[in-house]
Amino acid sequence: MAQKRVYHSGPAIADEATLAAAAKALLEKDPDVVGKLIEVGGPTPLRLREPGFSGLARIVVSQQLSVASAGAIFNRLEAALAPFEAATLAEATDETLRACGLSSPKIRALRSIAEAVGSGLDLPGLAALDAEAAHAALVSVKGIGPWTADIFLLFCLGHPDAFPAADLALQEAAKLALKLKARPDPARLERIAERWRPYRGVAARMLWAYYRGVKQRAGVVFSGEQAGAKG
Repeated sequence: MAQKRVYHSGPAIADEATLAAAAKALLEKDPDVVGKLIEVGGPTPLRLREPGFSGLARIVVSQQLSVASAGAIFNRLEAALAPFEAATLAEATDETLRACGLSSPKIRALRSIAEAVGSGLDLPGLAALDAEAAHAALVSVKGIGPWTADIFLLFCLGHPDAFPAADLALQEAAKLALKLKARPDPARLERIAERWRPYRGVAARMLWAYYRGVKQRAGVVFSGEQAGAKG
């Protein structure tokens, strides 16, 4: 049985000011590790997205793709399905969606989301729920897994404690920053991240930025959660 997700409450990360305040609190809470993350990763990126269908669709499209590839596919989607919204996608043919560059699993996931929105799922309205309820509502939609739900909570709703522990880049960043012998699995990374509550979402941003900084120093281009887990 999957472990029940528990999120601590805190001010939403809604803009640069709230992000800066949370980053300062996190640095005071864990100066050694967080200081290292900031030293290598630089300023913590905000990267908020639209909290509705478009934002969730962009997350689905970006899974397991480079930023450039995901951006190109999403741009084609927006051009082909203007205005880009749930109803427009629901009416599009599979041929149109494949021509934009979508795989069959991503087409199915986007159709499931569009159907859920058409049946009353209020994606922006999830911000009014506690994070556990919002996460449960998202993963009840076929094609949305825990990783996708946490990324939506993190970057679309600005939840301060959302933390996608199954993300491979976060795991690798934690291994490097904490000098672990092996990359932590999701359960171990969850335990490690306990020290950062209620700002695990800010810690995740810092870990991604740290990992990008490490890779750039090694001559490898990386950008955020596109390297993350499926689902």
